[in-house]
Amino acid sequence: MKLLITGSQGQLGKEIQREGEKRGYQVYPFSHKELDITDISAVETAVQELKPDIIVNCAAYNQVDQAEKEREIAWKVNVGGVENLALSSRKYGVFLVHYSSDYVFSGNQRHPYREEDLPSPLNYYGKTKWEGEKVLEKILPPSQFLLLRVSWVFGNNPKVSFPLKLFQWSRERQTLQIVDDQISSPTYARDAAYFTLELLEKGAQGLFHLANSGYCSRCQWAKFILEKLNWRGQLLPAKTTDFPTPAQRPPFSALDSRKVETILKRKIPSWEEATGRFISLLKEGKNE
Repeated sequence: MKLLITGSQGQLGKEIQREGEKRGYQVYPFSHKELDITDISAVETAVQELKPDIIVNCAAYNQVDQAEKEREIAWKVNVGGVENLALSSRKYGVFLVHYSSDYVFSGNQRHPYREEDLPSPLNYYGKTKWEGEKVLEKILPPSQFLLLRVSWVFGNNPKVSFPLKLFQWSRERQTLQIVDDQISSPTYARDAAYFTLELLEKGAQGLFHLANSGYCSRCQWAKFILEKLNWRGQLLPAKTTDFPTPAQRPPFSALDSRKVETILKRKIPSWEEATGRFISLLKEGKNE
């Protein structure tokens, strides 16, 4: 099996590469600098030369607040880039895996979102992710793609991984305020990669939600992590309105992954178990 990975330096891209190599696949990882998905000729050249069986697109513009200002760039990557990959996949008969986000939803319901629930994004980043989904579904038949929505992805990137950011804050401050009115399903990048390849090996096609099971608020997640780190400071719940941001966040965007569990006939680990695993590796210095 030949895998071409875009966005290979991101949290998810690194884990897809790791999991693919572990399974004995031929893996061709490309960072953004090595393969810009917004350049159709570069995408076509890479696909034509390497002849992969599967493209796993981990490239994305995911700066949620910055996307409100850099709309053109966000659209170019999250919509135009997906279009380029889908067109190349169609042209050369390659299967495409693409990741979307829980931010395609408004957060107005109070039970985890299922695949059939209608997206209604609150921010521009979410809008581009939804438009990217629509472009993919327009160009390719369901038999040629796997579209996976993930939420609150965490891994080894200290700039975007909430547990790593929290770890740094806990070393600098004795009091932390974390919002308790944003709720979703934390997703460990390592688990997302593992279950992505499990789905591929089962021949799964179409749209799936893929997140660690259960859900929590940011504050609940922080409490769990800080207890694992034996932090002795004070954690205070806050409201989203206490920290105004350019982009509005959905108040509840937990994902229901039962469709994945049904196909694989197994339970996806809980966010608590996954976070605990990540923190254990962090303490042992084995996260890389």
